[in-house]
Parts: sequence; C-alpha cells; structure tokens
Amino acid sequence: MSNPNKYIIEDIPIAPLKIAAHISARSMAEQVDKHLVSFRKNDYDILSRNYKDSLLLKGFAPDTFLLKLDCPRFGSGEGKGVIYESTRGVDEFVICDVTNYSNTYTVNGFLNHMSPDDNYQDMKRIIGASVARCHRVNVIMPFLYSSRQHKRTKRESLDCAMALMELVNMGVKNIITFDAHDPRVQNAIPLSGFDNIMPTYSFVKALLKYDPNIRIDRDSFMVISPDEGAMNRAVYLANNLGVDMGMFYKRRDYSKVINGRNPIVAHEFLGSSVEGKTVLVVDDMISSGDSMLDTARELKDKKAKRVIVCCTFGLFTSGFEKFDEYYEKGYLDCVITTNLNYRPQSIYEKPWYVEADMSKYLASIINSFNYDISLKHAIQSTKKIQNLLKGHRSDGYEYEGSLFN
Repeated sequence: MSNPNKYIIEDIPIAPLKIAAHISARSMAEQVDKHLVSFRKNDYDILSRNYKDSLLLKGFAPDTFLLKLDCPRFGSGEGKGVIYESTRGVDEFVICDVTNYSNTYTVNGFLNHMSPDDNYQDMKRIIGASVARCHRVNVIMPFLYSSRQHKRTKRESLDCAMALMELVNMGVKNIITFDAHDPRVQNAIPLSGFDNIMPTYSFVKALLKYDPNIRIDRDSFMVISPDEGAMNRAVYLANNLGVDMGMFYKRRDYSKVINGRNPIVAHEFLGSSVEGKTVLVVDDMISSGDSMLDTARELKDKKAKRVIVCCTFGLFTSGFEKFDEYYEKGYLDCVITTNLNYRPQSIYEKPWYVEADMSKYLASIINSFNYDISLKHAIQSTKKIQNLLKGHRSDGYEYEGSLFN
C-alpha cells in the first residue's frame, strides 16, 4: 500500500525553522524573515490543497520565524544569553554581525561600544542557551569573525581557526559566511559544514540598477583586482561578463609596521590599457579604504572613464571623509557594498553609495538548508548573471526560495 503522505514527507523541512538574531544583525534578520514568511506562505497554499489537516504542516508557515531573545549585561559588564520561547526540536539559525559597533553597554558606569569580540561572545551565549534542545544549530556570520587573522607568519594566534573549532565543539552543525577573506580557514573544521557564499550576482544586479545603460564589452568595460588576494573574484567576474581584467600588486615597506601592517609604498598595475573604459574594482572589504582609494586614483590617472568600487563588506573604519573628497575630485564614481554588515545611516545620503541587497538571497539559502536540499539553485550565480545580462534587464532570473516555483 502506497503512503498517502509520501509527497509531502519528501518536501517538508527537516524541523521547524527558527531564526535567533543577535541585536547586531536584527535589521537584516527582519528583512530575511519577511522573505521567508512569503516563501512559506506560497508553499503552504500549494501543499494545503491536498494536505490541509496534516500534522506535518504544523508550524510550516508562521507569522514570523524570529525567536524572542536577549543578551543582557550586569553592571560589571558580564553578560548572558536568554531565549524567551521553546527551541526544542527546531532547526535554529543564529545570525550575528560581528562588525556592528553601534550597540553599547556599560562597564562600571563607563559606556562601551560592542567590539567584534563582544558580538562573537554574545553569539556563543545564544548558542549555549539553546543548543541542548535544538534539532540542529546553524551559524550565519556574514563577516567571518577574525577572518583577517587566518594564517600565522610569526609567533601569533590563529583566532579565526580557533573560533571555528570552538563553535563546532559547542555543537554547531553548519557555519555559513560570505566572501571569506581566505576560505581555506575551513581546514580547521574539515568534518563540519562550512559554506562560503559569494555575492557576485547581487553585485551585477546592483551595477545594472545603478546604470541600466552601462556598456559591458571588451572595448568599454574592465574588471580590476586591487591586489593578488582578490584575483579569484576578479577572474570569475571578468569571465562571466566577457571582459578583460587587470591587477594591481602592492609594493610594501617590510622594514616598518604601522597600525599592525607594513605600509604600502606603491601600487603597480598589470594589464591592458584602461583608457576610456569603465573599470570595476572588486574586493572582499573596505576597511579604512586607503588602499582602494589609491587604486581608484591610479586608474583615473591612467585615463579610466569611470571607476566603480565593488566590495562585499563596507566597514569604513576611518569614516567617509576621504571617499567624499575623492568623489568630488572625480577619482571615484561609485561604491557598491552589500547590506550584510552594519553601516551608519548617514551613508545612504552619499551620492557615491549604492547598496546590493542580500536579504532575499540569504532567505533562499536558509530555506534550502531547512529543507536539507542542495544549495545549487541558491548559490550558483553563473546562470543568473548570464540571464541578467541579456538586454540589461534588472528583473532577470532570480531564485525565489520556494520549492514549487
């Protein structure tokens, strides 16, 4: 006798979905939640036609997937994680933006801004408050904690690798991050899930929205890597767009250390002429921005028509003043970053800033994980980019996150 629920058993989530959003990522989590609610409502409407009274649909499409939680602190600065609803048997996704410095707490009356260490510690508190009861705990760190400290060159700690091992030892099953500074750090946890998602499609989408009439061909457009570390990103994007690429390499003064790094003496360019072309400079992050701005000025000095900077994470640790200056002087035309990390509200007033929205993309990834199906449709961007480029339409193919579209 055939199982009347065979179809639905194969196409329901492995466990009820819940999102445990730390305050550092609350804004992004709320956007993701809206998309997930929409995905599940569409799927529920289809499934409920034949399985209206099935217990398997219980909790399938709630009004929100966000957990009620908090990380309060004592007057001494010590903290704890508190979850105000049951997490028994759920597939929990803990989201934390370790770069968010906007939140504060007091230590013996002194006001402190949350550092990456503080945010990471709070994330562990949330995991500690729920991991024993959950069906599975997954961590989403868009900016991988301490990812720039990924290798040892002298007597120094390997913070990123230690953090990954610590999370796995706590019971975390999957770690999801975006554009890791060096994804080889996953070798620290070879038996655990580690997914490094690239936002390339969202960049192309934002670029075409910024200028729908932009010409993308070998004569008019070029992709630039600001250093040797960003080569893979530039090669992939240039091949997808069908254009040439170039690269800068940094000459450093290794006899000095300033702000924890060897100062850059000069940027040397390798590649064909950029004269009269729109150039897209791609990298994983803008920290102080000095290196990226120097690259933009070098390209304009080489008679590039336009310089567009494209980075996954806009940290802007030294503020926006120099970006304003370079924009006014014509060295810089546009900066595109994702909304995966915190940026001050004032950035939206800048004429040079464009945001690549990643909330729907992240919702699709979470949905795929919860169904325990392949991420191929969610993370493979080549087909999406090719369809998007046809006619330069900004409403091209996009994975909606629903299994039944």
